[in-house]
Amino acid sequence: MSLGLEDMAAHVGASRTPQEVMEHYVSMYIHGNLGKACIPDTIPNRVTDHTCPSGGPLSPSLTTPLPPLDISVAEQQQLGYMPLRDDYEIEYDQDAETLISGLSVNYDDDDVEIELKRAHVDMYVRKLKERQRRKNIARDYNLVPAFLGKDKKDKEKTPKRKITKEEKELRLKLRPLYQFMSCKEFEDFFENMHKERVLRAKIRELQRYRRNGITKMEESAEYEAARHKREKRKENKNIASSKRGKEDGKEGEFAAIENLPGFELLSDREKVLCSSLNLSPARYVTVKTIIIKDHLQKRQGIPSKSRLPSYLDKVLKKRILNFLTESGWISRDAS
Repeated sequence: MSLGLEDMAAHVGASRTPQEVMEHYVSMYIHGNLGKACIPDTIPNRVTDHTCPSGGPLSPSLTTPLPPLDISVAEQQQLGYMPLRDDYEIEYDQDAETLISGLSVNYDDDDVEIELKRAHVDMYVRKLKERQRRKNIARDYNLVPAFLGKDKKDKEKTPKRKITKEEKELRLKLRPLYQFMSCKEFEDFFENMHKERVLRAKIRELQRYRRNGITKMEESAEYEAARHKREKRKENKNIASSKRGKEDGKEGEFAAIENLPGFELLSDREKVLCSSLNLSPARYVTVKTIIIKDHLQKRQGIPSKSRLPSYLDKVLKKRILNFLTESGWISRDAS
């Protein structure tokens, strides 16, 4: 700057000092009429910073080392953590350094080789940024204390509202957003979603009041009390009907056959069998009598020809034979 002013002073004449030349230029061209006409009060064409904001996925601030973790020596050994370097024995993308470990700059490198080496360095820098980004996420969301079990004590000290099962499942589904949002942003987002659900439920409740002709909040208390009584009566009625159903369960189960002849001759298991086969008690008793009689004649060595009725198909016959065998009426070899 001083060299330029001296040159200007020598060009104007020896009678002017460099300081006088500068003051004349500022007063006449910048603060004078020419400056007022040419230089606007506010300059709109400022240069806009298009770089990634601090803390973004590719922000330069990601490579800034964080303060060391406040953990004991035993925990450091458990994690393989080196506090002075804020590094771990096993880092993300452990082999990232192999990209540049064999690079060397030679005087006879051509343009292609130079660009290739620059590309390797750029790939390595990106891997370092990604490694640091993951460390920042782990630090922001307290993943290391959570792994060591220290976060439970902190939660007990600062109790919040109880999280429902649905909200826990939603939080698990939203976990991929951790890498794009800070912990505070995510918690605010989650709380806002909870507030939205509460407001939607309140809106639905007010709409229900309006449909029932309620226009004042004072009237809603009386309406809710009456609704609660109705639901209580309905619940008690359902409980009473379920008790009656349990008591009359067996009769209701055999409603299709209980009025048919021969029903009183059947055991409980035989009633279940006839009900499942949709077979009348009289027909079952007939088939049972024929099968047992044929079985006894065979055991006595008397030849007998099966006289089973025509309505008995193979499936019914097999089911009845298996039932009689399991019940001990006939032996297994006979069935």
